[in-house]
Amino acid sequence: MEGSALRPLPGKMLAALSGMMISGAVWADYQLNLREPQSALARDVYDLHTLINLVCLGIFVVVFGAMFYSIWKHRKAAGHQAEHFHENTTVEVIWTIIPFFILVGMAYPATKAVLAMKDTSNPDMTIKVTGYQWKWEYDYLKDGVKFMSTLSTPREQIENRTAKGEHYLLEVDEPLVVPVGKKVRVLLTAGDVIHAWWVPELAVKQDAIPGFIRDAWFKSETTGTFRGQCTELCGKDHAFMPIVVKVVTQKEYDAWLASKKQGAATAAADNTRTFTQEELMAKGEQVYNANCAACHQANGMGVPGAFPAISGSKVATGPIDAHINIVLNGKPGTAMAAFGGQLSAADIAAVVTYQRNSWDNKAGDMAQPAQVAGLKGGAEAAAPAAN
Repeated sequence: MEGSALRPLPGKMLAALSGMMISGAVWADYQLNLREPQSALARDVYDLHTLINLVCLGIFVVVFGAMFYSIWKHRKAAGHQAEHFHENTTVEVIWTIIPFFILVGMAYPATKAVLAMKDTSNPDMTIKVTGYQWKWEYDYLKDGVKFMSTLSTPREQIENRTAKGEHYLLEVDEPLVVPVGKKVRVLLTAGDVIHAWWVPELAVKQDAIPGFIRDAWFKSETTGTFRGQCTELCGKDHAFMPIVVKVVTQKEYDAWLASKKQGAATAAADNTRTFTQEELMAKGEQVYNANCAACHQANGMGVPGAFPAISGSKVATGPIDAHINIVLNGKPGTAMAAFGGQLSAADIAAVVTYQRNSWDNKAGDMAQPAQVAGLKGGAEAAAPAAN
């Protein structure tokens, strides 16, 4: 079941009212509600939302009904004479006690839901989630699987050169995959600025703050694909940072986990390989489009005044070691992030080679994973001495 589904508005009265106002087919296009809950906690949140809205509706009807009745019944045109009084102790007691009990009645289910959200004890599995501009890193702590999840909507759709897809800006290359019926604890942090991880169908939303670990949990009762977004304004491409959670059966999860471990072994082997320039260029283009094109553009021209061009730049046409170091460690005081902890040595070698031999850049050289690993290891070894 897709996460974009909406839960029908509850109650026969609302259904009858909607039928009187608009036909069923058209009404479906105008529904406005929370998404269909896929867990017990999500249902609690949905029901709490409905309850509070009904309470607010009741208060609105009573208060404004009394107000409009009083205005109409006691209007000057009907000959009513205004009463003159200073205070009424009985009225003041009533309008203090009634709101108190209303607030207590709303606070009980709200507190119960919040406490349940905070109870991350006894999880079946734990996943560390790290937010970066503008992607998510998922680390399955007990299974040895770690990968980045980035937006997969084609640039042609974003730039309005082709029609928008069904899941425009809500699709990724690597979804978070979890088994159905398992309590999943997520540990959240960030590598640069504040992000927020939010999947409404699963009733999970938590800020990811640099230097802090926050936790949350969810347990889906159904299989399906559920979509969310970063809900903290995190920079230029905040709108391009979706979250996709794919809930599968235990058997499917086990097969997926085995394939990811095999892929990790292959990636580790790639870090010791020597690639041809053609292989590096093909791999580098994929890495560049997933990680660099958002700022530097697909044509390498950057955004004037915000992000520098790579095409014709001194970095991409200068010494290759300096170029690798920029990608590994970023550039302090700028938006250039450090990719040494996000990309493998093979990926960095490929993207550096691609940048140095694309557009107006004709360096003709190439980087290899061993060269990247050597520079990365040297920087890490030098760090303690610098401190």
